[in-house]
Amino acid sequence: MIAPGSATIGFVGTGVMGGPMAGHALAAGYRVVVYTRTRERAAALLEAGAEWAASPAALAPLCDAVVTMVGYPTDVEEVYFGDGGLIANARPGTYLIDCTTSSPALAARIARAADERGIHALDAPVTGGDVGAREARLSIMVGGLADDFAAVEGLLQVFGATVVHQGPAGSGQHTKMANQLAIAASMVGAAEALGYAHAAGLDPERVLESIGAGSAGSWTLTNLAPHMLADNFAPGFYVRHFVKDLRIALDSAAELGIELPGAELASRLYESLVAAGYGGDGTQAIWRLYRDR
Repeated sequence: MIAPGSATIGFVGTGVMGGPMAGHALAAGYRVVVYTRTRERAAALLEAGAEWAASPAALAPLCDAVVTMVGYPTDVEEVYFGDGGLIANARPGTYLIDCTTSSPALAARIARAADERGIHALDAPVTGGDVGAREARLSIMVGGLADDFAAVEGLLQVFGATVVHQGPAGSGQHTKMANQLAIAASMVGAAEALGYAHAAGLDPERVLESIGAGSAGSWTLTNLAPHMLADNFAPGFYVRHFVKDLRIALDSAAELGIELPGAELASRLYESLVAAGYGGDGTQAIWRLYRDR
């Protein structure tokens, strides 16, 4: 078991999501070692008692478990593979937990490579955004062996309010894709509903008051639609990262032999935002495509 007071937890990536997660581990009594490409981003954690490692290779042998939260599948590959990666440098018996939203196929590949060295690998992407990370209310969806999940479940509960084992390696990532597909549909639906209300000469805020309290009510309408109407596009989750997730979902769907027309539409819309220079906005920036019609 990975228990506080006796276990060392490594964190690779201490940004908007990884930083608060590492902070919760510190507060729970774990010894924490961190690595980021820019040491300054870990300054608050270091001041709070975390230790610094100069690279993933230096961090890996110090830890009983390593949590990775990086940006893209290419970053995951760089962190896990090669002579300087976690798999080559972690001790046998170490638990490697990738919380990045990444490819299910890559998660399965990591698990196979880790198993060859006696290392336990789990894919554990999260949802809940920056607020969920700060408040330890993330939903964490986990793929990997059941025994490995049982060993790290207590650690994951330090970060999340909902921690569910979904199945073998890759299952966590597949579940996260399902989550992102549902979000894509709700974001397009919210923007189109408010855009329609605006074109009809209605007060969109009053319309939101009515539909948000009825059967159309959703997390998106409650939490993000007001930001849309206020032209507040500050990111809880970046457009550019959502585009990445939708591409992964569409690639995975192609491998499964299914079509996702709703996701294809959402992907085109969000890619147009990136092309227009809004990749650093929050996902509610889809309203930009509807407000001036």
